[in-house]
Amino acid sequence: MADLDEAELVRRIARGDRVAFDALYRRTSPWMAVRLRRRCADDDVVADVLQETYLAVWRAAGSYAGSVTGGSAVGWLWTIAANRLVDALRKRARHERVPTIPLVATTAPAAEDEVLANRVDQDLEQALLRLPVELRQVLQAMVLDGLSVRQTSVLLSMPEGTVKTRARRARIALREALS
Repeated sequence: MADLDEAELVRRIARGDRVAFDALYRRTSPWMAVRLRRRCADDDVVADVLQETYLAVWRAAGSYAGSVTGGSAVGWLWTIAANRLVDALRKRARHERVPTIPLVATTAPAAEDEVLANRVDQDLEQALLRLPVELRQVLQAMVLDGLSVRQTSVLLSMPEGTVKTRARRARIALREALS
């Protein structure tokens, strides 16, 4: 299945091929989750949208028009996911009837706290910039994007053991730089 493109996988899914579906899911779900998380911070909504997207792919693979028009299967898949995300956000907005009132802090932070926080942010930023690119990529995927080791492995096309090793090396380097 690794040598088949996404369009062929969708055509096989349309014929009920479960192995093709699994291959498409493994190949596309990591980047799909990242793109959805960039548009929605709620992990539960993202998980639901992913599930609904791939369920729709399983059910509607026969309607994939790219086999005739030459359209991208990945584009078709993203269109389904984006539509499901819009639907989920609209549904959530309808169910949220209680207005949110922003809490206002009654006291301002101490000047010392602000200076210290600014200093820590600068130190962290400098420490991150000094990291080798391969370590910084792993940290970005796992910490900023919130991906698991497995998802990071797929996203960066490297073995899970390498991801773990680089994450550990990055943490050690940051700890040393910040201490």
